Amino acid sequence: MPPEQLSEVGQRARRRIAKRILPFLLLLYIIAFLDRVNVAYAGLVMSKDLGFSDRIFGLGAGIFFIGYVLLEIPGALIVERWSARRWIARIMISWGLVTVVVGFVHTAHQFYLARFLLGAAEAGFFPGVIVYLTHWFRQEDRAKAIAAFMIGIPISSIVGSPVAGVILRLHWQGLAGWRWLFILEGIPAIALGIITFFYLTDWPTQAHWLPPDEQQWIAAELLREKQAKASASCTIWQAVRRPSVIQLAMIYFLGDVGLYGFTMWFPTILKRASGLPIFTVTLLGALPYLATLAADLLVGWHSDHSGERRWHTALPLFAGGLTLLIGVALPLPLWPELVFLISLAACVHCWQPSFWALPTTLLGESAAAASIGLINSVGNLGGFAGPFIIGYLGTRFHSFAPGLAALLICLFVAGFLVVTLRITPPTLAPDRSQGDGFSLRSKT
Repeated sequence: MPPEQLSEVGQRARRRIAKRILPFLLLLYIIAFLDRVNVAYAGLVMSKDLGFSDRIFGLGAGIFFIGYVLLEIPGALIVERWSARRWIARIMISWGLVTVVVGFVHTAHQFYLARFLLGAAEAGFFPGVIVYLTHWFRQEDRAKAIAAFMIGIPISSIVGSPVAGVILRLHWQGLAGWRWLFILEGIPAIALGIITFFYLTDWPTQAHWLPPDEQQWIAAELLREKQAKASASCTIWQAVRRPSVIQLAMIYFLGDVGLYGFTMWFPTILKRASGLPIFTVTLLGALPYLATLAADLLVGWHSDHSGERRWHTALPLFAGGLTLLIGVALPLPLWPELVFLISLAACVHCWQPSFWALPTTLLGESAAAASIGLINSVGNLGGFAGPFIIGYLGTRFHSFAPGLAALLICLFVAGFLVVTLRITPPTLAPDRSQGDGFSLRSKT
């Protein structure tokens, strides 16, 4: 329902909840993604220092996601059934400590183990936050809320790229700059994990910062949404076996192959293509994510405004595949190639806000939580596959072109799977007799 049709209480509640929750979750995701992908910039130096080939670096960068899948479904269920603030706080403290440890690796096997443990420590954070947002935001507002959270990805790169360039120049206490990159960027996660425990609120009924009338409004809205989904209720096991859930997991897997294949290798690709100094590469590395930031917000807003999810997910995937096709087929000079990389970054990121609004329209409560965990688990295997494919093929063929060609195929297939997705959830129809209320109506 558009804001102008809401009561004054509803408008106040939406604004207050958004201002209280979204900026803090955004900050957490900036730190999460910074610690997840700082290896991309460390790799500009650490591979040479430690004698790593592209294959070793690609495997180490991607193995993070193998550890990540272990606690995805349990983590999402814990947020739904126990406590978001306690679980998210635990996750942040754990991954902050492991990030610091990554700064002390010396061998390939130590690198693999540290990255694996980092993934296991962070597991459950993203699906947990997606589930947590369903505790506070109505279905009509969810894509915007997810977009406001997920812009942490481009912001972390906009901020992290130049910061990484500065830190990589350091040499303190006998430690190279790339080691300090991990050490210094792990500490904020530990501090914010402690703050999370005291700042976040699990449910609207526990929110002392929300006036009683606003508590009642959001609780009633979410209850009506829950009742609307009751006709589609099912067990956790039934939910994760649904063809639509499995198809969503495959879409996310293929999309993440493109996203993380690009993200983990972008600095190295740019450095080798341009021959520019490392600090210049880290400054230019922020440009693609400025485009990503705008694209994420635009797609999330327009998806909620129109109520359409599938094409807002599929079109960026197709556009990303087309952009890669042009980039692989045509040898480009430096600056046109940078424009191509900027466009590609926007495409491989901005499909996610509308995508993550899809599972929560299909199921409710624990079934949705388990499904989100499954989708993210399978999808993050794509986060392993993308960097590894580029590293393996780059080592074998001494060119990034074969790996990028594999990525474009994955993006096209993901777009096709989105277009063929069939989701017919119950919807909330306005009940004119009750003002801001809703009646139950099934979408046909």
